[in-house]
Amino acid sequence: MFVSTKKLLLKAQREKYAVPHFNINNLEIMQGVVQAAVKLNSPIILATSEGAINYAGINFLHCLAETASELTSVPIAFHLDHGQDLNMIRRAIALGYSSVMIDASHDSFETNIKKTKQIVQLAHRKHISVEAELGTIGGAEDLVSSRTILYTDPAKAKEFVERTGCDFLAVAIGTSHGAYKFAGKAVLKQDILKQLRKKVNIPLVLHGASGVPSSLVKMAEHYGASLSGVEGVPDAQIRAAIAHGITKINTDTDLRLAFDAAVRKVIKRSPRDFDPRHILGPARELIQSVAEQRIRLFGSVNKA
Repeated sequence: MFVSTKKLLLKAQREKYAVPHFNINNLEIMQGVVQAAVKLNSPIILATSEGAINYAGINFLHCLAETASELTSVPIAFHLDHGQDLNMIRRAIALGYSSVMIDASHDSFETNIKKTKQIVQLAHRKHISVEAELGTIGGAEDLVSSRTILYTDPAKAKEFVERTGCDFLAVAIGTSHGAYKFAGKAVLKQDILKQLRKKVNIPLVLHGASGVPSSLVKMAEHYGASLSGVEGVPDAQIRAAIAHGITKINTDTDLRLAFDAAVRKVIKRSPRDFDPRHILGPARELIQSVAEQRIRLFGSVNKA
């Protein structure tokens, strides 16, 4: 049975760590991150984007996550990431997701408030929590993209939270979706984050926070990938963001890189092996290793 996302994040807020949010697209990705959570006794949030749902089907993904929650001892919440299609958000609510995100960040301030309030009213009737977003982060990933970064205004964030009743807020402080996050040195606006923490008392969320480890990039490139120019968020920046109030951190790109690198390695080294279990098994193992690194970084070890 899924646990409440809101309860997980409020506990993290009190104890000053961040709950890992991992995007899943298939069985192997889910197994890898869940095995990492069990090994380190960490709560986790499994999340599905609209792109993942279009690929795998919302019922299949829901059943995978539900099975994981029933067979493991660690708290697992199930979240809809970057919901923009209102019908899909309604389906997630009806299925019993722990939380849903309404992403109207590209709309005007008033339209964002209007859409968010609508989802809050629908979700709260089912005791489901709601994540909203104010400001936009750059980059592109799945069905979400933006050419520019619009930093979250702390004063507007306070008004937004008060008027919408959302349960947690995704903020823009300089991160980007995907693997091409920064043109130069990665610097998050920790000063903005500190102001946001003073103005807003609900849990804060950081999107676009994958580290893009050089070891994964080198491994993928060694076996044929072309990834020149990729850049992630340094661990020190993540630790600072947690210290300044971030309680949920989303990871997707690092899992994709691990999957890609491991699959490329098997295919390159064993060209005659066509057993999908032999091809995908190493990807699951590398994803678990990456997820363990993220869990340790977020400080959620033994917080289950």
